[in-house]
Formats: sequence, C-alpha cells, structure tokens
Amino acid sequence: MSTARGRLRVYLGAAPGVGKTYAMLCEGRRARERGRDVVVGFVETHGRARTAALLEDMEVVPRRKVVYRGATFTELDTAAVIARRPRAVLVDELAHTNVPGSANVKRWEDIEDILDAGIDVISTVNIQHLESVNDVVREITGVPQRETVPDEVVRRADQVELVDMSPDALRRRMAHGNVYPPEKIDAALSNYFRVGNLTALRELALLWVAGKVDDQLDRYRAAHGIAGTWETRERVVVALTGGPEGDTLVRRAARIADRSKGADLLAVHVTRADDLTGADPAALARQRALVESMGGSYHQVVGDDVPRALLEFARGVNATQLVLGASRRGRLAQIFSRGVGVEVTALSGSIDVHMITHAEARRGRRRVARSRAALTRTRRRTGWAMAVAGMPVLAAGLVPFREIVSLPSEILLFLSMVVGVALVGGMWPAITAAVAGSLLLNYFFTPPTGTFTIAAPENLLALAVFVVVAAAVAAVVDLAARRTREAALAGADAEVLSTLAGHVLRGDAALPSLLARLREIYGLTSVTLLERTTAPSPDDRADSGVWRIVANAGGVPCTSPASSDSDVVIDEDLVLALRGRLLGASDRRVLEAFAAEAAVALRQERLSEQAEKAKPLAEADRMRTALLAAVSHDLRTPLASAKAAVDSLRTTEIEWSETDRRELLATADESLVKLQRLVENLLDMSRLQAGVLGLALRPVPLEEIVPRSVDDLGPLSERIEGDVSPELPEIVADPALLERILVNLMANAVRHSPPDQKVLITASRLGDHVEIRVVDRGPGIPPGDYERVFLPFQRLGDRDNETGVGLGLALSRGLADAMGGTLLPDETPGGGLTMILTMPISSRAGAVPLEETA
Repeated sequence: MSTARGRLRVYLGAAPGVGKTYAMLCEGRRARERGRDVVVGFVETHGRARTAALLEDMEVVPRRKVVYRGATFTELDTAAVIARRPRAVLVDELAHTNVPGSANVKRWEDIEDILDAGIDVISTVNIQHLESVNDVVREITGVPQRETVPDEVVRRADQVELVDMSPDALRRRMAHGNVYPPEKIDAALSNYFRVGNLTALRELALLWVAGKVDDQLDRYRAAHGIAGTWETRERVVVALTGGPEGDTLVRRAARIADRSKGADLLAVHVTRADDLTGADPAALARQRALVESMGGSYHQVVGDDVPRALLEFARGVNATQLVLGASRRGRLAQIFSRGVGVEVTALSGSIDVHMITHAEARRGRRRVARSRAALTRTRRRTGWAMAVAGMPVLAAGLVPFREIVSLPSEILLFLSMVVGVALVGGMWPAITAAVAGSLLLNYFFTPPTGTFTIAAPENLLALAVFVVVAAAVAAVVDLAARRTREAALAGADAEVLSTLAGHVLRGDAALPSLLARLREIYGLTSVTLLERTTAPSPDDRADSGVWRIVANAGGVPCTSPASSDSDVVIDEDLVLALRGRLLGASDRRVLEAFAAEAAVALRQERLSEQAEKAKPLAEADRMRTALLAAVSHDLRTPLASAKAAVDSLRTTEIEWSETDRRELLATADESLVKLQRLVENLLDMSRLQAGVLGLALRPVPLEEIVPRSVDDLGPLSERIEGDVSPELPEIVADPALLERILVNLMANAVRHSPPDQKVLITASRLGDHVEIRVVDRGPGIPPGDYERVFLPFQRLGDRDNETGVGLGLALSRGLADAMGGTLLPDETPGGGLTMILTMPISSRAGAVPLEETA
C-alpha cells in the first residue's frame, strides 16, 4: 500500500523581511501545541533574534554537510527527515539551489520527495523567485534573481498564504535593524527596498495569490462534485517562432493570463507546410518546457499562411487574447510584406492582439530553405525524351498538312505537346520543349517557311505568347508536382507519428511490438535495439563483443551498429540498428521519434521489473512493521494494564477497599477483553486471507444482534443511539461474526466522533436486502480514499496512529463478503462517515440451510 502524499503549505512574501519565516515557525509551534509531531528541517534565521527565539525547544533535524571546492556547506537532510517520519516539517526557502553534489538540484525537489513520503511540509518563498515574474522583478529592481521555482510547484500547494506588509512598515523594520545587519541597512534602503520597488512587488504578490484563490475554488468544486456551467474563460495564446524572443513572450503572456480570472495559457508554433522554416528546435523545446512550468500547454500546427493558421488555432480554442512578438524583419522587408503581426491584427476580429517589443525586434531573421526533387528520376527522363524526340516527330507529322492546318491550330498542337511534357517531366524539359517548338514553328510553319525570318508581326506575337504560356504552364505543373510530393511526404510522416502516438497512448509500448511496427512501416528486414556493455571507445562500432542485443524484430539481428544499413544513436549506450535498405535523411525525424520511444519503453520495462522484484519485499516489510506496531503497542498496552491491576490486587502492602478492588478487576477485565478482541481479529484476518474461515449461516433477527453488539462495547455503549425495528425481516448471517462486524464499526465510529456527538445506528429494508447504517460526525475521509480504509493495518493518518492496529474495517469487510453481504463507506450529510452494511434477507421457503461451513 502506498503512503498518502503529504500536504504542502507555502508562505508567500513580496520581499525579504516581511515575516515569512516567522509566520512559518509560529504555525509550527501552534501545530505542536495541538499535539502534532512537528520538526524543523531547515530554517535560516539570518541573525534575526525574534526568529531565532522561536526555534528554542523545537526539534531540529541535523543538517547534511556537503564539501564543495574546499568549503563546507549545510543543506536540508532529506533522507534524515523521511527516516524521522514526523507529521510535518518546516523547510525554509523553497527556491534555494542546493550545493553541487546533492541528490537534487533544487530544494523544491527535496520537498517533493518528502511529500511523496507522506509528510506535510510548510515552506516559504518570495514572489521574485517565481519563474513567471522573474524578468519583471529584474526590470523593477535591477537585481537578477538566479534562484527560481516553477510556478506550477507553488500552484500545486494545498495552501498558499500571503505574508503581507506595507512598504513603509517594511522599511521601518529594516531601519530598526530587524531585517539586515546595521552595515547593510543604508545600501538596502537606497536600492532594492525603495518604496516604488516594494509597492510593485507587493502588487505582483497580491495578483498571483488572487489567481491561486481561483484555483483553490476550482479544486473545491471538483472535489465535491459541484456541477454547473462555467462561463467562457479568458484564454491567452502566445505565438512562438523558436526565436530568441520566445522566453520574453511566454513570461509576458503568463502574466496576462494570471491577471485574468481562471485564464488558460496556450503556446502555439506554426510550421510551414512548404518546409521553409527558421525555427530552432532546441529553442522551441526550451520554450515548451518554460510554458509547461507555468501551467500552460504547448501546441504545434501546420499552415502555409501563418497569420490565418494562428487565428484559426486561436478561434478553435476560444482564445480571447493573442500575444505576438514585434517583427524581427528589417524595414526593407516590411515594405514588400506587411508581416505576420499586421496581418493578424487586421484579421483578428474580437480577439485582442498584444504586440510585444523585445531586444531582437528589427534585427532581421534568417530563413532556411530545403529543396526536394519534385518528380522521380523516371518521370524526368521520360519528359526529356518527349521534349527532344517528341517535338520533331510532331513537326514531321504536321508538315504534309501545313497547307490545310492554320498556324493558330499548329501553335495549339505544339502547346499541347509542351503541356504533356510539363505534366510528365516538369519545368525544365517543358521549357526546352517550348523553345524547340517555337523554333520548329518558325522554320516549318511560319511564312516565309524554310527560314527563321517572320514576315507578319502577328505571327511573331503568336510565337512569343506560345513560349510564355508554355513556360507558365510548365512552372505551374512543376510547382503542383512539388507540393503534391511534399504533401505526400509530410502526410506519410504525420501518419507514422500518429501511429506511434496511438501506439503509446494505448499502452502498447512493449519493445518487440514497437520495433515490429517500425520494421513494418519502412519495409525493413530487421530492427535491433543494441546496448553498449563496456565503456565507450572511438573504434567500437564494429566490435560485436561490445554490444548486446536488447530487443529485435524481423530476421537476422544486427550485432553492432556497423553491421546495419542505417542506425540512430539514442545516447552513448543505446543504438537503434536497421537492416534491409538505406533510409533517406528525410526519414530521420520519424526514426528518432521511434528510437526515443524505444528507449523509454526499455526503461519502463526495467523499472517495472525492479518494481515487481521490490513489491514482495515492500509488502513483507509493511506487514512486519505493522505486526511489530501491534505487538509493541496494541498488545502491550492491554497486557500492561491487566498486569498492573492484578499485581495491585496481589500486593499485601496496601489494604484495598471493596470499591477499589472492583475497579481494579474491571480494569483487568476490560484490558483482557481488548486483548482478546485484537487476537481474534488477527487470527480471523489470517483465516480470511487463507480461505479457511468457518461460517455458520442461519436466519438472524437484527433486533437481537444489535443490542448485544452495543453491550459488547462496554463503556463506549453510552455513545451509541438508535433503534432497530422489530418489523424488519430476518437476515442470513453468522450471528457471532455479524456481532463482530457491528462492534468493529461502532467502535471505529465512536473513536472518530467528537466527544459531544453520539454515533447513530439504523436499519432499513431495501429490496431483498437489509441495510444497517453506522453514522458518525467525525472528520470523514475523502471519497478517493474510501477503498484504502479497508486495507489491513491502515489507519489513514486520521488518528494518532497509536489507537488500534488498523484491522477492524479490513476484517469487517472480509467477514461481510464471506457471508454474502457488502460493506461500503459513504459521506454523512453535514460531515462525517457512514458505514453501510448490506445483508441478504432470509428465504421463507427454507432455501437457506441452518448450518453452512465454508
């Protein structure tokens, strides 16, 4: 059973000195006074006496010492905190960067490990350390902040509390020496802590927390299943080109989104369908990570007309605002084309367009074109043959009829031949045919024939028009063929990538299946994933002893990268080797996608194997720990109580009154009853899991079982109220086991109910079953944890984890299932938990045997 994740609480401040650490320590002390186990993981007092005073008598986990470049530093000891397993830990400075050599780069990653271990964390952070406002703070204060934390980390916190202080109050604190040492006060007040700076930082913090409040409200509605139609949200789309201005645009768009209630942030990059692009893939990948760290999503669309593609995407996602960067093109280029920004603004309609200036504006941009042959070699050869031989043949065929056929008709026939050459062979064979056709028309068919002289001006115009039309048609046909080929290639790549995506989404990412799919798509003989077994060396590509075959699809596998026809290097230890045919450079993108997915699939397989191997050990360790807890506390406590009572009665040094003797005997009896119940639960749970629990099923009247169950609770019975109608039909159950179930349910409900609230037990008929409800007014449990409460040794942390071994509900459900019933939890209206035990009604025809053993 996995441990429930801890809760994160963050104190957010506008600037150093507002009291975040002080507030965190005060909360830690309050929690400790309420009985919670709270320790200090890492707190930096910065020499502030009042802050240091709060650390007195607090338990502090020793820091981890790290030696770096000859100096010794101290860091949060994550492993020690997890081993200590407190209920909550105080960790200062969420955005802190750890000393090189630490397990994690950032402290927020350490905190994630602690939260995953089921420990609550209380931490602090300043607004200038949030990634989305980092550049704004630099512009305001002139001080760059190198330590940042992704906004999403703080947004995921269960609670974010703003520690607010007016600029004047903070400056007074500094002047009194409550923030920095005296030698630093004047410099701080004159630079970073100016009134204007602090006011701007305070506004940023207030706006950010306002957005967080909206997120908390959304989570509350989702957790409580509150349905309802939401009004259209603000959606901010930022257009990325892969240029250096992208980081600025993303941060600006994130701030615009944060200032709008419930706004979504989307980033989009338009890829030109004609394969002309100036995008830097590495820059786009970095900007995508930046967008996602701010809670946004990244999208990529294809389109020849970039402005229209942007607007179609924006309208498709119901965007209200579109963020673009100022053009990087020079002034001369803008004379001939208005640019994307101007076109988008003109066509945007109701979408607000933000043109953001940046350092790269008007510095120009580089456009890289990659050409591909539009037609196959066979078609080009056929076109040249038609141009060279076809035109003379056509001329020879028309010469006998030149007295009959007019010159315009002859020109049309030659033009038809040029169009045919263009359709088959492309532009250059068609232009050659056009020139050859014009010469042949001039010599054989244009008066005076037999010479290249043209007598009539209109004939000269006709030949000129013929050449122009032929060249234009050839160009159009060639362009269409080029676009068709490019579209086919792009479509093929898209189909392959779509297939890969579907392959992954369906969870069918096993290595053999993935490699078989790649072999099938490209018609290969074999596809092999090779892994290096030794340290890399310059000449080991052909050494089969260096490589190990991890997976293979197809025929004879490759034993080394050099034995393949094509290979894709995934990293220095993994290579995807392909055999069967050479693959072109245009296929590398798709191959690299398959190679990356193959590496992920390999790592997932190995992680799954490790997890499977560790699962029995973890389960055994969990059971052993739980049993030790039961022996150390749940068995020892009643034994100690009973022994103390008996020893007191046996002593001859004290003369006990009759009242005292009765009380001691009652204590011993109560302790032995608890001990007996615990041992019976442990034994019955083991019998249930082994499938050897004996049952004696018979018709049972509830009005007899419920009162006996209440009496078995002893003193706790005063906390039970309710009544069972004698008119309810009998149910089929084992009386002793049914009584055990009810006792466990009522005892659990009393234990979790407030002292001034009673537990209600009711019963009613529902069809051919009777429902018995045990209702408490305690804290309840989240619906997502309903099934977890039925796991053995599970107390879900809603008590001090020292009351009961956590078998009651698990055993109760097992017994109910064995008797043909069900046990389900439900939420009590107004707060609390209701356990519903459903049992079948007895058959009046006597179909249910009086004695049945399973």
